[in-house]
Amino acid sequence: MATAREWPGRSPRVTRAARLRLPDAMAPMPLSVPVSGVTQDTLRHALRMDPGRQGRRRVRRSDRQGDPWERKARRDVTAALQTIHVGGEWRSALTGATREIIDPVDATAFAVVAEGDVQDTDDAVAAARAAFDDGAWPRTPVAERAALLRRVAALLERDRERIGALESQDAGKTLEEGRVDVDCVRDAFLYFADLVANESGGRVVDAGSDEIRSVVVHEPVGVCALITPWNYPLLQASWKIAPALAAGNTFVVKPSEITPLTTVVLIELLLEAGLPLGAANIVTGPGATVGARLAEHPDVDLVSFTGGLASGTKVARAAADSVKKVALELGGKNPNVVFADACSTPDGFDTAVDQALNAAFIHSGQVCSAGSRLIVEDSLRERFVAELARRAGLIRLGRGTDEGVECGPLVSAAQLARTEEYVASALGEGAVLRAGGEKPAGPGYFYRPTVLDRCHRRMRVVREEVFGPVLTVETFRTEEEAVALANDTEYGLAGAVWSSDEDRARRVAARLRHGTVWINDFHPYLPQAEWGGFGKSGIGRELGPSGLAEYREAKHIYQNLAPRPVRWFAGTAAKDQA
Repeated sequence: MATAREWPGRSPRVTRAARLRLPDAMAPMPLSVPVSGVTQDTLRHALRMDPGRQGRRRVRRSDRQGDPWERKARRDVTAALQTIHVGGEWRSALTGATREIIDPVDATAFAVVAEGDVQDTDDAVAAARAAFDDGAWPRTPVAERAALLRRVAALLERDRERIGALESQDAGKTLEEGRVDVDCVRDAFLYFADLVANESGGRVVDAGSDEIRSVVVHEPVGVCALITPWNYPLLQASWKIAPALAAGNTFVVKPSEITPLTTVVLIELLLEAGLPLGAANIVTGPGATVGARLAEHPDVDLVSFTGGLASGTKVARAAADSVKKVALELGGKNPNVVFADACSTPDGFDTAVDQALNAAFIHSGQVCSAGSRLIVEDSLRERFVAELARRAGLIRLGRGTDEGVECGPLVSAAQLARTEEYVASALGEGAVLRAGGEKPAGPGYFYRPTVLDRCHRRMRVVREEVFGPVLTVETFRTEEEAVALANDTEYGLAGAVWSSDEDRARRVAARLRHGTVWINDFHPYLPQAEWGGFGKSGIGRELGPSGLAEYREAKHIYQNLAPRPVRWFAGTAAKDQA
């Protein structure tokens, strides 16, 4: 996915919020001392290492008294590992299975969550089904649904610091990235709240007669299965949850088993904001069991999946038997095309190099829209790549809460091994290493930002999504060749073109077969604009009006205001005459 612009700094008002307690045995674990205004106590608070606090949820209407945000929940937080939420109840996995959550900075466990399986999943789907068929949320007026989404946005603003710190540790990103992610999640909820609140009651269709009233309305799909990735766990959850709820659906979310913690927090905030019980359910557990069951479940009406191509195709196959709606975002192999004229001035050269670094190495390249393919005009190649490699070697790696750190680790040992294998393969196929290409000494899953020169389309590292800090360099001589290279991919999520010639930039952008194309920029997105790709980058769109439409069914209501016999069948007419 793309990244949003940095937002102005905030001093959030941190007040009471629902607590997810980690096991007492984890509490003594040493944490690195963070900076940027986050103390060690604040980080422990963000990581739910303060035991004994009670969560909150909305109670039944008959129990309401006073401010609904101040009511206490019945969640038993003295019992650890209750990260599965089904029909209003936090609970452990029915099997008692658990999973350690690993800090990618030092490869140590810092949390333990419930490891759900098929039965937990079936229970969650049943709760969502009952909440949709018989519950209040699908029948809640649009204005009230929008108001709840705005309350969630306010809670995210309130808890920005602790959630950002948790996202930083869970996913290995910098603290500022974690904070910006929270801001973007807030904006997603606000956007979909405004979108539904400002809609009319339906689209009137002119039937050509004053005796006919015809309108197209949109209704919720039903029970939605939302399966999210490990790289942007909170943000990707919001891109699905916010429109699903805005449309009036109920859901079961399955976060990545590697980075589930902030999604659990988001469910807590939904309950605190007053979402009726059963509308939001979460099962923490592996994709092979929980995700697979959600995709095939006959009581699920829609499955929305963000992740890798191999897993996405399995989801689509499993969903086919019940002919449910499917939305897939499956990544990309994204070109960043740089014409020499973009670098004809010192400022232009500096900007293009800086943006190429940002395109490839933000969040250690673990971004589906990462500009991992630099396609640079041949006359510019040597100068551009030399400066790019020099700057890549200066990127500071470390724990995201430490001062001066610009890039964190890869998310897991498996992702580190995958990155190492791709680089070794590229070097074996003739790529020239200009920067990085190794793991630095010390613990954790760090890998140095890597620049591979002299690459070509037959290399695996150029064709396949690495999801690591690896940038390949290809060259072109003509505009036609640049377009051909940029489109020579099975994917089609995003791409960019850099040129000082506005006509050329627009001409090339129009020919690129990618869902998002930037001109003289890379990575920003807007919640108002659709996000998704061509080809094997997926099916459907998130964000924008189309992102809401994914979670709706269109219904045509045709009303005859002056009904009379049709007299189509002759026998009926004869009988009437007799």
